[in-house]
Amino acid sequence: MKPKELIEQWVKAFNEGDAEKITNFYHSDAINHQVANEPVVGKGAILKMFKTEFSQAEMTCIVENIFEDNDWGILEWKDPLGLRGCGFFQIVDGKIKFQRGYWDKLSFLRLNNLPVPKE
Repeated sequence: MKPKELIEQWVKAFNEGDAEKITNFYHSDAINHQVANEPVVGKGAILKMFKTEFSQAEMTCIVENIFEDNDWGILEWKDPLGLRGCGFFQIVDGKIKFQRGYWDKLSFLRLNNLPVPKE
C-alpha cells in the first residue's frame, strides 16, 4: 500500500475514534512523536495513547492535502474547531514505522475545554 492510500485509511479510522483499528496501521516497534508530547514507542503504547485521546475529546481530521515521497506520506489537516496541523508518516512494509505530528497543543486544550497545565 502506498503512503497516500495508507494515510487516507488512517484518517478514516481516526475519525471513527477507533483506537484498535487505527493501531493496526503501526509496526509493533513504531514511534509516534507528536512534538507537543514525548515520543510514544511501540504498538501497545500507541494503542493506549489513542484510547486516552479518544476518551478525552471528540476529534475530527479534515484532510487538506496528502503528499507522498517514496516511503513518506505527509498529511496537512484541520479540524472543525479551527485547529490546523500536519503529520509525517514513514511507511515500511505497508505499516507506519515512524510518525511525527505538528500542532498547537495549547489551542487544542482550550478549544476542547480541557485543563491547561500550569507551569
